[in-house]
Amino acid sequence: MHMADALLSPAVGAGMWAVSAGAIAWCSRKVRDGQDERQVPLMGVMGAFVFAAQMINFAIPGTGSSGHIGGGLLLALLLGPHAAFLVIASVLVVQALFFADGGLLALGCNMFNMGIIPAFLAYPLIYRPLAGRQPTRARLSIAATATAVVAAQLGALGVVLQTTASGISELPFAAFAGVMLPIHLPIGVAEGVFTAAVVSFISKANPGFTATINPAPASSIRHSRLVPVVLVSALIIAGLCSRYASALPDGLDWSIRHIAGAAEPAAPGSGPHAFFAKLQEKIAPMPDYSAAGASSSVAGIVGAIATMLAVVLCGAILRRPWGKR
Repeated sequence: MHMADALLSPAVGAGMWAVSAGAIAWCSRKVRDGQDERQVPLMGVMGAFVFAAQMINFAIPGTGSSGHIGGGLLLALLLGPHAAFLVIASVLVVQALFFADGGLLALGCNMFNMGIIPAFLAYPLIYRPLAGRQPTRARLSIAATATAVVAAQLGALGVVLQTTASGISELPFAAFAGVMLPIHLPIGVAEGVFTAAVVSFISKANPGFTATINPAPASSIRHSRLVPVVLVSALIIAGLCSRYASALPDGLDWSIRHIAGAAEPAAPGSGPHAFFAKLQEKIAPMPDYSAAGASSSVAGIVGAIATMLAVVLCGAILRRPWGKR
């Protein structure tokens, strides 16, 4: 669901940048004021894990399309919504800057659709009421699946609304929504099952952990055990499993092709679109997760490590005394 710049007008792109930048500032303050230093390594490896998991596109039977998890809900369950948003924002920044995955103008939209929606809408309004304070495994699975489906639908609707509001591509609202929402239904179900499986595994290893009211308090998660396990898992997924990702177009690209007959609309050849395209071309060392002599496995490992370092650096900055009032 990574939007490209060609779908957006500069006004919509800048407006969503402002919204997401405000969310980053607010979440940074919340995390800084309530941060337990032991949570920073967990944030880092979870960022690497989500980056790696997003590389695994799975085919959606009977559609000719594919999908991948977003990871925002999983992060919200394990880290809390504020830390989750900072982590998913870091993932998206690394993807845009290192791999030209998602446009720079569209970065604010992508943060909103894949970060703000699952962390601050779906998680508190859907997951927590459904899961309750002491969820059983079955209840956790149902809550996670229902929440992931809602988050995927809202994210897909966000893409449609932002594209329509931009008015620079020939993608009618009704037709675009009519393919975007259905194709993201199985993607949401898959993400819910994946999220429930990961949280269930962590809950088994940490009996005191309940992913509902106080996600991932330092006292309830054995960081010394979990951090290396998550990091190794991320590197295996990025370095090995990414080789077997589906080559079919993802839900967004498939929807655009279904309506317009092309992978994405052509971006204007001048103005902000051209500026951001040239900037991204210059700074992205591995566009489309490839470079001279490098495989997707190398790109995945590089991206996972870069994401982890970016998140840990953010945590270190927030811990600095000069960052507090």
